[in-house]
Amino acid sequence: MRKTSAFTLIELLIVIAIIGILMSLLFPAVNSAIDAARKAQAKNDVTQIATAIVAYETEYGKLPLPTKTTVDTALVNILAGIDTSAANNPRGIVFLEVGARKPDIPGKGGKSGTNASGFVDPWGSVYQIVMDTDYNNRIDVTAGKESAAGSDTITDMMKKVAVFNFSSSSSDTKATNFYRRAVRSW
Repeated sequence: MRKTSAFTLIELLIVIAIIGILMSLLFPAVNSAIDAARKAQAKNDVTQIATAIVAYETEYGKLPLPTKTTVDTALVNILAGIDTSAANNPRGIVFLEVGARKPDIPGKGGKSGTNASGFVDPWGSVYQIVMDTDYNNRIDVTAGKESAAGSDTITDMMKKVAVFNFSSSSSDTKATNFYRRAVRSW
């Protein structure tokens, strides 16, 4: 009788099971890395928006559209030098460079950028903004999801501009996702 060396069916199944277990351990680490990259991008975005608005105020001596509460298309067009009307950005100075938002991957988000709503974060929500409209160098910010326990309200913050994001999506009901994705410019 000749003896051949080969794997048995049980040995192959054990190896496949071990590979499956190792892969299942890898997925949360990859998702955490992707989420950290999105949060870093969002932090960069809010800092750039706040800096652009302060630079606009320094250049023109007024805030762009001071009644805005979101970074919508009109505000982006002013800061990007697209809206060069006499009332908004007559010199056409580019204070903010931002591209179009990359398409969403369903359930996973996309890359931040502009869409029809305005400047959106990597999860698809439009950035929120509070400006010092009375020029006393103080603003009150409610940057959080309203709940029975209240929200993250900061009063009398010494800033000209505060930019932040929060998910207003009804599909994102998990509080952990909300707080994990929260990004603020201060």
